[in-house]
Amino acid sequence: MQILIIGGTRNLGHLLVQALLQSDHAVTILNRGKTPDSLPPSVERLRADRTDPAQMRQALAGRTFDAVIDNALFKGPEAEAIVDILNGRVGHYIFLSTGQVYLVREGIERPFKEEDYEGRLMPAPKPNTYSYEEWLYGIDKRKAEDVCAAAHARTGFPYTSLRLPMVNGERDHFNRLLGYVLRLKDGSPILVPETPDFPLRHIYSGDVVRAVLLLLGSGKGKGQAYNISQDETTSLEGFLNILGAHLSVTPQILRVRRSLLEANGFLPDCSPFSERWMSELDNTRSKRELGMTYTPLGEYLGNIVAQWQLTPPPRPTGYKRRSAEVKFAARQGG
Repeated sequence: MQILIIGGTRNLGHLLVQALLQSDHAVTILNRGKTPDSLPPSVERLRADRTDPAQMRQALAGRTFDAVIDNALFKGPEAEAIVDILNGRVGHYIFLSTGQVYLVREGIERPFKEEDYEGRLMPAPKPNTYSYEEWLYGIDKRKAEDVCAAAHARTGFPYTSLRLPMVNGERDHFNRLLGYVLRLKDGSPILVPETPDFPLRHIYSGDVVRAVLLLLGSGKGKGQAYNISQDETTSLEGFLNILGAHLSVTPQILRVRRSLLEANGFLPDCSPFSERWMSELDNTRSKRELGMTYTPLGEYLGNIVAQWQLTPPPRPTGYKRRSAEVKFAARQGG
């Protein structure tokens, strides 16, 4: 198959390319080319800023693809442009969306199901705040999904939307899981806000790749959305206990008023999985209709830790204030 991947090559994009090459597909990537990649020369590179429709039209002029995997679609106008460019020139368009499309809904309960998508949306939080940016991300992803759905209803545009929660993996350049690993290894308390304390239900990057391969191999799911999420739901404390076991460490968790952590500038770095904007998804439809299976939480956390112990990644910027966190914890009696 001739397959185009739109978006970054640092995390999921890189893994997708490697998996597709191993399955003997011809792979083309399209991005701005600003970040060097380690992909083989056999991968064709196209350059364009996907927020500029003219650049996208020029880069994709005259091209057809058996499948397109869009790893970098964030806004409605971008969706309108890519649908217009690819309509009639792609066999299957797979859009990596987000569980945050549910978090901007009102009146629904966790874990979220695909049928919870329709309904009243929450009003915008105060502008120029973390909550506003996260709300806007969910709203914009919904607009992109809605454009694809409307195109499917109108012309049969062959899209499938994969809604992802927090993605954990060896190549996560946001370093959220790595921040917890470093804090566990240094032995000092991990600062966690008292509220909210939502359960966690994430996804392993390798399982996202497997979901894409299932769609490509079966041709199923066109015109549909699927939640892609691990089977296990756990508390943050339970999650850290599993992670600590792979490091032979017993987690020290110090719960503190959120307002105090915010006032000291520790959030979200000290505990990024403690935010309201953590989706919890029901994966029943993906298992029933696509035949998805999911890597157990303990197994994939072990995979990630083993890789990092073998090849330690650089310390992220979010760990730079760790000494201040430790001093703060001591003052709180931790």
